[in-house]
Amino acid sequence: MTHRTWAARLALLAALCAAGARAAAQARVTLTYLGTAGWEISDGRIVVLVDPYLSRLRSVAPNDDTLPGDSRRFFAREDTARSDTAVIDAHVRRADFILVTHSHVDHVLDVPYIARRTGATIIGTETTRSIARAYGVPGRQILAVRGGEDYQLGALSVRVIPSLHGVLRNAPYVRPNLDGPPPTPIGSDARAPLRVADFRADGGTLAFLIRLGGREILAFGSMNYVEREVDGLRPDVALVGAMPERAAIHDYTPRLLRALGHPPLVLPTHWDAFNVPYDASQASAVARVQSFVAEVRAASPRTRVIVPTYFVPIALPPD
Repeated sequence: MTHRTWAARLALLAALCAAGARAAAQARVTLTYLGTAGWEISDGRIVVLVDPYLSRLRSVAPNDDTLPGDSRRFFAREDTARSDTAVIDAHVRRADFILVTHSHVDHVLDVPYIARRTGATIIGTETTRSIARAYGVPGRQILAVRGGEDYQLGALSVRVIPSLHGVLRNAPYVRPNLDGPPPTPIGSDARAPLRVADFRADGGTLAFLIRLGGREILAFGSMNYVEREVDGLRPDVALVGAMPERAAIHDYTPRLLRALGHPPLVLPTHWDAFNVPYDASQASAVARVQSFVAEVRAASPRTRVIVPTYFVPIALPPD
């Protein structure tokens, strides 16, 4: 091979490397709302799912009645919970990692099916691991965490943050004199199928700082947080729980935004009516979430807040 040929090949390789570097630099991180507290976050190469719950069981929800015209099966608390695999398959094509904030049915029900189908690694509490194993997810695909961990996973890094669940309406200090025994924790001996009532957040609640494509995204899955655990973080995007239960937390929105240094972008999460099909009207939920939007704008005027639309990607500007 002549010197000229080698020089030509090296020039071509350099051009290809430069083009690859430019493409990587221009790659835009996108966030796509899946409903409830579910998100797909991707830089075009890595796909991260947060609390992907797409089955939207027709069941009792804290803030929304079922629709009279909804002909789907009704799921009571004692019924066996079943994922709507057709809906999942229509909207989730691949996943590399699944982050689970806590193990209520509207956060974790669909996770085992998605993990088995895609081979994604699940990151969540011991309770999440028990549920995933009960539904046949191999142990090598599950990373159980407690909060405080900070993992480098190739081009993705994830900081696991101890957090709190919002105040449940059936908590003893909200509605006393409840009947029945306390819930039984989900242990490693759990066996599928589980009932709707079996899905518990007894393993605790987490938040995640996701670092991908030069961006930092802070994801919450409920209407609460531990201020000292997030104080000083400076995410580009905060996914903040926006259901009415946030009113039970002192100075919920202003205090969080101050702790985060008034992030450039806030996306409300867990704000929709999640017990109805995707094609049902969300007009009342959109109206309801406007109070949260107003709170953000009053507390942090320079923060942009967007109420997401199902399955419509929100692209972040290049770093």
